[in-house]
Amino acid sequence: MSNMQRIMKTMAVAIALFAAGLVTPAFAQDAHVGTWKGDIAKSTFSPAPTGPAPSSSTRTYEMFGNGLKNTLTTVSADGKSTTTAYSAHFDGKDYPYTGSKNFDTIALKRIDASTFTSEIKKAGKVVATVRNSVSPDGKTMTIAVKGTNAQGQPTSSVTVFEKQ
Repeated sequence: MSNMQRIMKTMAVAIALFAAGLVTPAFAQDAHVGTWKGDIAKSTFSPAPTGPAPSSSTRTYEMFGNGLKNTLTTVSADGKSTTTAYSAHFDGKDYPYTGSKNFDTIALKRIDASTFTSEIKKAGKVVATVRNSVSPDGKTMTIAVKGTNAQGQPTSSVTVFEKQ
């Protein structure tokens, strides 16, 4: 078999694997990239919020090297806006997470092309673990969080977001 035949055969196999969804090219964009609006009615919080649920929640993801940059803007029922943000790689290392008094770093780990987990910390202590996944059709993102609130109580939430 000539070199050209080997190259063509290798390319054919790579294209077949890509078409089958078994591999993604290194330059492929992360499934999370884009703007996502929270669907509070489809979301759950435990313990239930002590006040009204936020009136809106918007997440924007952008590529950051081999990681993601995330900006989350939440508007409370009384109209107050809060913005938190991070830029982190999928290497399990801590990166600054700004905008909250309840946490200060995040560490991301890639599970697959549409799912990652993270640990959110305050002063080096894990205060929440998160599983973030995008549906196969790319239209819905679900973020499941387990943690501890400021009073030391266990908390959990599942927040559903729709791609904009």
